[in-house]
Amino acid sequence: MKLTRKNGAFPEMDKAPFDVEAFLARPLVARLATDGPRVRPVWFLWEDHSFWVLTGPWSRLEQRLGDNPVFELVVDSCELTTGRVLQVVARGHGSVVDFDTDRGRRKLTRYLGEREELWDPRFSLEDASSSRWARLTPHTLWAADLSFQPAPAEEVTRR
Repeated sequence: MKLTRKNGAFPEMDKAPFDVEAFLARPLVARLATDGPRVRPVWFLWEDHSFWVLTGPWSRLEQRLGDNPVFELVVDSCELTTGRVLQVVARGHGSVVDFDTDRGRRKLTRYLGEREELWDPRFSLEDASSSRWARLTPHTLWAADLSFQPAPAEEVTRR
């Protein structure tokens, strides 16, 4: 189902074949494509009808979005045992904005858990001075439920 942004939001999101907001709240890995083409896996935060991705001097994402702000992003899941396959594809324009520590904490908690003291030191929010946000604002979302009927477990194990 194609969803189009109107007045800064996606008013028909409740008509999608599954709960898109709940799906995008899961700690899934997205694939982000920018001009080049360049595709990279990213952790993301879905807030304010935009995808938020950390960037900084370790990445060329800021330069790529500056040269051409068009992006596509895919978030999907595939559960082979149940046959549940969900997909959201986003297309829009991105920009780079200043880092916000609270948003960074919300994003990293999704992937790394509540206890910051247990996080890998690379994800410390104490010194995030070189971090920036890529705000990826889609003008279009496609939501698809591509689920299938899986083979019985005994058939899969015989192969």
